[in-house]
Amino acid sequence: MTSSNTEKRRKALTRLLSRGERLMAQGNATSHRFSQWRLVIFLIGAAICVGLYQHAWFHAGNIVLLLFLVIFLSTTWFHQRLKSQLRRLALWLTIKKDLLARLQLDWLNIQAQTHFSPPNHPYALDLDLTGPHSLLALLDTTFSSNGHAQLQHWVFQVNDPQPDGPPWETRQAFIKELTPLSRLRDRCLLSTRLISPNPLDGTRILSLLQVPITIPNLSWLILVASILCGLTITLGLWSLFTGFSNYWVFSLMIYVGLYFTLSGSIAPLFGRVLALHVELEKLVTVIITLERSSFSNQPTIREQCEPVLTHHIRPTVCLKQLSRICQGLSVKAHPLIHLSLNALIPWDLFYVGKLHHLTTTLHDTLPQWLETIGRLDAASALARFAYVHPDYHWPQLERPNAPEHQPGFMAKGLGHPLIKPSQRIRNDIDLRGEGQMVLVTGSNMSGKSTFLRTIGINICLAQAGGPVCATAFSWSWLHLYCCIRVTDALDEGLSYFYAEVKRLKVILDAVNAITSYPVLFLIDEIYRGTNNRERLAGSEAFVQVLQQSRGMGLISTHDLELTQLAETNGHIRNAHFQESVVDGTLHFDYQLRPGPCPTTNALRIMAQEGLPVPEEL
Repeated sequence: MTSSNTEKRRKALTRLLSRGERLMAQGNATSHRFSQWRLVIFLIGAAICVGLYQHAWFHAGNIVLLLFLVIFLSTTWFHQRLKSQLRRLALWLTIKKDLLARLQLDWLNIQAQTHFSPPNHPYALDLDLTGPHSLLALLDTTFSSNGHAQLQHWVFQVNDPQPDGPPWETRQAFIKELTPLSRLRDRCLLSTRLISPNPLDGTRILSLLQVPITIPNLSWLILVASILCGLTITLGLWSLFTGFSNYWVFSLMIYVGLYFTLSGSIAPLFGRVLALHVELEKLVTVIITLERSSFSNQPTIREQCEPVLTHHIRPTVCLKQLSRICQGLSVKAHPLIHLSLNALIPWDLFYVGKLHHLTTTLHDTLPQWLETIGRLDAASALARFAYVHPDYHWPQLERPNAPEHQPGFMAKGLGHPLIKPSQRIRNDIDLRGEGQMVLVTGSNMSGKSTFLRTIGINICLAQAGGPVCATAFSWSWLHLYCCIRVTDALDEGLSYFYAEVKRLKVILDAVNAITSYPVLFLIDEIYRGTNNRERLAGSEAFVQVLQQSRGMGLISTHDLELTQLAETNGHIRNAHFQESVVDGTLHFDYQLRPGPCPTTNALRIMAQEGLPVPEEL
């Protein structure tokens, strides 16, 4: 059932969109009237002026022409301003519609970005972290390539409690403080999209720093070129007005020779700065948005954004200057203008010198600014996810320092965030202590695999710093490993069973490794790729090794004989999902119950689909 706070958020977004659509309709109608008035003003003004000129009333005609020109230009200015506001409103409505689609899991209307799982990742494919209907598709509302990469890093590297950047507690506080600041998040996203629909590309900006400008004695060359240009112009004018000999040709030839000598060193810069001012403009607008915010009640945001808010080197001043330099160098895209400017002054050398000076100043700070914006962008994406799910719970990280605080996790009302609220079933789970294990049995389609994924994806969300789909959630840091979605690899010559064996070997190595944190393993249908006898024997041996390791986790199985291990081993307990038959039809409630599963349904499913089954069914 849809929770009340989430429903209130959905209704609020719906009302906001309705109000925005009304404003958009009114604005479009006003814009249409502006177009009509511009045409009317032009026609009336033209008719009156022509009539006055035909009657030889030239002074009156000039006055009327000037008057109507002022009226027409003023109307055009107001119209262009209205169109700019309508464009801003249209983009804002697109952002809000996308937000509502993410709340409702309306995948067709979610503007999802592309993500790829790292090779041999311990849980990415198992937990649907990538793909069209995945966790990252739901989370990723970033506006920059740095934010996109940072968000992926947080989601894919949850096994590392101390990743690059702030510690987990600071990251969660960062995201929490950003959650209610919907206007700040929208302004950052909107400001970049108004410039270009493409994300802010930090890699392109950093390309200026990757290859240093290697022109020796650049300052002296600029001075010499400036003197030669000045001398050429002076001698040329002297020759023009006095008839003196054309000595300006010699200084021009020396300048041209110098220009072509240096052109090979300057040319690589143009490929890096072409259209770079667009990326810089996006970065400047985001930083300006941050500078206009006080963050008086958000100390973590101020701390994390300090590199771009510092007054030692103002990012906006430097970046605007860098943008102007890039625009100046981009003149080469217009050959005639480029040659004319360089014939008069050492245009290219002058801007290369300014670029060299500025990139030297920004060599250490520019990457830090981009990293800060990327971290803010990724945190804003998780904050936006928390904002549209106000009933999600902020997980509590435990630090087990005493025997009574055993590692593990506890969750109440745990649900899958990729399942719509109207269809989502919640369960409770408590798993603590190294070597502890839950054997999950149940009929086909009863929810075993989904439950394992529910646990894994919420652990992933928690350790990434975001909220979880639960009413209560606390855990100690865990290394997550899964064996849920296993596929054969024909290109590598791997059968399904061998691929599963390799995945289980990775888990076995992980639980036996010497690390600071225990392993949480989630294994679905262990050894499903072999016969019953060998599957049972192999499963029993594997379970016995796991319960003696530093790992803990859940294993689902169809082998009811495996549940007997709980009778002789206190580290193992049973849980199950079951179904009911109503009017000959199977019904599932997807509720986790203690103990082994008392029923099976494979033959019933076969019979429902018209397959042959024993007559006694």
